[in-house]
Amino acid sequence: MSTAGREPLVVTLELADPVQELLDGLRRRWFPADRLVVGAHLTLFHALPGELLAEVLDDLRETAPEVLPLEVTGPVSLGRGVAVGLRSQELAAWHRELQRRWTPWLTRQDAALLRAHVTVQNKVDPAVARATLDELRGMVLPETAEGSAVAVWHYLGGPWAPAARVPLGATR
Repeated sequence: MSTAGREPLVVTLELADPVQELLDGLRRRWFPADRLVVGAHLTLFHALPGELLAEVLDDLRETAPEVLPLEVTGPVSLGRGVAVGLRSQELAAWHRELQRRWTPWLTRQDAALLRAHVTVQNKVDPAVARATLDELRGMVLPETAEGSAVAVWHYLGGPWAPAARVPLGATR
């Protein structure tokens, strides 16, 4: 498949281990296997213009915080799925700055307030999602996490193809 620049870009945040490993495991356990195309991630932007990859990467490198602490707020119902909620003033401020820079390119979804979460299950029967939510509520989750890198992907109508990765902090 060609990734010549027309495919929309998805921008995601990866988390530092061991939280990333934990969420990857939960996602492998509960995400429908036929829909599992990428590991656990926090989606920052869903559909930026693919032809603007260079500008997106320049802005990410210019604005990426050195440290990105996150509070794990717990399990969240998505109706037909389940997520682990996250909260961070630093993440919210950075996301708003990127929205400001990319205003002309944003879809309605990407222009909205960020509701930070990592989806561990999606597009299942609501009863299955409720059972997963109950089980996840019984688990001990970490209280904090940290962003480790931003990944940029080409969305290929289902599968995602990696375009670039921008490390945060000391790994930069």
